[in-house]
Amino acid sequence: MTTPLLRETTARPSIGQKVPRKFPWGLLLLALAIVTIVIPVVHPFNDYWMGLLRQASTQAIAVMGMVVVLGYAGQINLAQAAFFGIGAYSLGLGTLTLGLPWGVALLLGTLLAAVAGAALGSSTLRLGGHYLAMVTISFQQILTLVLINWISLTRGPDGVSGIPRPSILGLDFKSNGDYLALCLVVLYATGYLVWRLKRTRLGRGMLAVRDNELAAGVVGIDTYRTKVIAFALSSALGGIGGGLFASGYAYISPDQFSFGESVVVLTMALLGGVQSPFGAVLGTGLLILLPEWLRFLKLIYLAVYGAAVILIMVFMPEGIWGALTERVRRMRPPPRIVEGDVPFELGGTPDTGRMAMLEVTNLCKYFGGLKALDGISMAVERGTVHALIGPNGSGKTTTLNLLSGIYRPTAGEIRLDGKQVAGLPPHLLAGAGLGRTFQNIRLFTSMTVLENVEIGGQRPNLVIPGGDAGLRHRALGALSFVGLVDRAGLPVQSLSYGHQRLVEIARALAGNPALLLLDEPAAGLNLTEKQELVELLRRIKAHGLTILLIDHDMNLVEQIADRITVLNFGRRIADGTPQEVLRHPDVIAAYLGEVTDDAAA
Repeated sequence: MTTPLLRETTARPSIGQKVPRKFPWGLLLLALAIVTIVIPVVHPFNDYWMGLLRQASTQAIAVMGMVVVLGYAGQINLAQAAFFGIGAYSLGLGTLTLGLPWGVALLLGTLLAAVAGAALGSSTLRLGGHYLAMVTISFQQILTLVLINWISLTRGPDGVSGIPRPSILGLDFKSNGDYLALCLVVLYATGYLVWRLKRTRLGRGMLAVRDNELAAGVVGIDTYRTKVIAFALSSALGGIGGGLFASGYAYISPDQFSFGESVVVLTMALLGGVQSPFGAVLGTGLLILLPEWLRFLKLIYLAVYGAAVILIMVFMPEGIWGALTERVRRMRPPPRIVEGDVPFELGGTPDTGRMAMLEVTNLCKYFGGLKALDGISMAVERGTVHALIGPNGSGKTTTLNLLSGIYRPTAGEIRLDGKQVAGLPPHLLAGAGLGRTFQNIRLFTSMTVLENVEIGGQRPNLVIPGGDAGLRHRALGALSFVGLVDRAGLPVQSLSYGHQRLVEIARALAGNPALLLLDEPAAGLNLTEKQELVELLRRIKAHGLTILLIDHDMNLVEQIADRITVLNFGRRIADGTPQEVLRHPDVIAAYLGEVTDDAAA
């Protein structure tokens, strides 16, 4: 078999054929940004509109924090106004009370907001859901009370006045136009960084946590650390926006950073589109400027404004920007990432000389009085396919959950290539070389096929030369290995059920695991797809990869398994070759409920 070369999306043009050029969207956006920055400097508006634009630009930075924590990482935060207030008060009190330079005070506010966000996140993110929302609301309320009542520090309900504007590198930003230009520069820089974050290793980890936290942990993402970082980044952006807001208005007071303002920030993010910095800017601008545009309706303008916001959020749940981008995506033809096959290396883990890749000794898992597993032991030899079978409820998936770190064992030992790994969290087990698929498919549904597999290649302790380009090439190779490289650019949700199964296997293979756990990989497949799966598993085995397989299809198990362990009611009842095990009286009794004379013989 020849090694094909990685080719670009578009075929090489023939002589005389014009090469289609992509529209330079980046240059257009840069030009628009420069124009909007220059206009308020050379031709300022009236003070009223300048104030609205200052408010919109500074609050949009805080709303981008919601894009990071909610849009990317999927964690609710109803205290963004609190972090906005920390930045504002740090700037105001830092310059007036402590006499700090403006830039130092802004940096201090950003750091304090980030530390507060990380502390809040680290102590509450394990809760999740509505519990996390309640904790963030409580934090918001506590900060408001502190701002009002700690008069010696915050100056109480009277607020802080006389906050200065900066002079940076000899440039004076005291005029409204110049200061608005500064706010816009920070806004655009922040927007670019938030946009780039989505395309980094950390950003992909956040998206994976948002889409499926359990699968994210199993492929090697430290989900807790990722969520804390998202919270800290979101809080830091709130602090930056708050500091710029304080200087823009020269006055701040506790009522500007109340819980109601946090709800407004959340509404801005949801209205524009919480998964994009463009949506953050759009939603902020609409909520601040739309009431002004509707004032010609006089007494009913607020009702029209409220109805417009409600209708947009009801009929565009992904936000205005999200709806627009989805419409454009559907109109464009699906991209072809490569043409032809891509080489893929598998089975590169070092041979330590041990026969057993996995050793399980007296493994137990109790849920209260229920003994889901009661002292099972087995050994999976290197380079073999070992099947774990048994009736429904026998403890098979519980075993895989213990092996992959989703559950902690009640007792017993688990050794992976000789190393004790029982009780380790999923991301550390992935780093130790354990890959897994799930009985119920767990993919990252908002991503493309290629992006799903790229995340699998990010597992800890796996060195892929070439950075992001190397990671992309390896993901394409894994897709080529399972026969889906031509669908790499498609949304993973658009694939058939059987192809989604293959994407999940490709994602596990991209991490080059030493041991691959397959939980019911044939579930839901037709006969043709099952036979293709058998051939795929044989090719994986031929590369030296060790597989522990759970499946109810005995025909598939007989074709691929070298050894079988049988569980029933959480206990091992048989272990041996397929010929030995499938004729064992206890196994027949477990499946059929009785032992025939022929079987016993």
